[in-house]
Amino acid sequence: MPQQKADYADDAEIDAELDELPDDETVEETVANLEERGFDVIVVDDADEALEAVRSQIPAGVSVMNGHSTTLEEIGFDDLLGEGDHEWESLPDEIWSIDDDAERQTARRESQTADYFLGGINAVAQTGELVAADLSGSRVGAYPFAAGNVVIVTGTNKIVPTLDDALDRLESVAYPLENERAQEAYGVESAIAKQLIYRRETEEGRTTVVLVREQLGY
Repeated sequence: MPQQKADYADDAEIDAELDELPDDETVEETVANLEERGFDVIVVDDADEALEAVRSQIPAGVSVMNGHSTTLEEIGFDDLLGEGDHEWESLPDEIWSIDDDAERQTARRESQTADYFLGGINAVAQTGELVAADLSGSRVGAYPFAAGNVVIVTGTNKIVPTLDDALDRLESVAYPLENERAQEAYGVESAIAKQLIYRRETEEGRTTVVLVREQLGY
């Protein structure tokens, strides 16, 4: 059973001012700036609508991989992908069925080139940049180039005014929460080891951002 954010969130000290839901005007300006930077954007009201929006983006018969994302867990995508109520090739199922550690790691690397790679983001600047980080890079490695298509799902609580604020949010909101999750799940601390600033999508139609008007993920 996936971890629940409530199990570890209370143990993390975060900057709550960088984790608030914005007003409609801020969301609209963020959408306009993301679109100007080449991202397709879908705005939905809640987690159920987010799951339907994501599902509608992925055609039958394609390979699908997801990076770890509390947001994807919260909207129900991980359950959908794992339970098989779809017509996609689920790469996580294939990867975790491999017993040999080296072969499984190779398969994880190859999954970065999935037809559709889904994940979250740690901050969205109102000016249109996306910021994310991983310990291993198994999520952010697919975003810039490797995957054929990328679908990023995020709560609007991750919208902050500037790129500097987005980098601050990574350090003062996302990292403390991920660090608590890692210690709860694996008994080790996390780290901001592989960091991505996604300033622009240059390939038309490749990257879709689903903005959810709810407090999701971190």
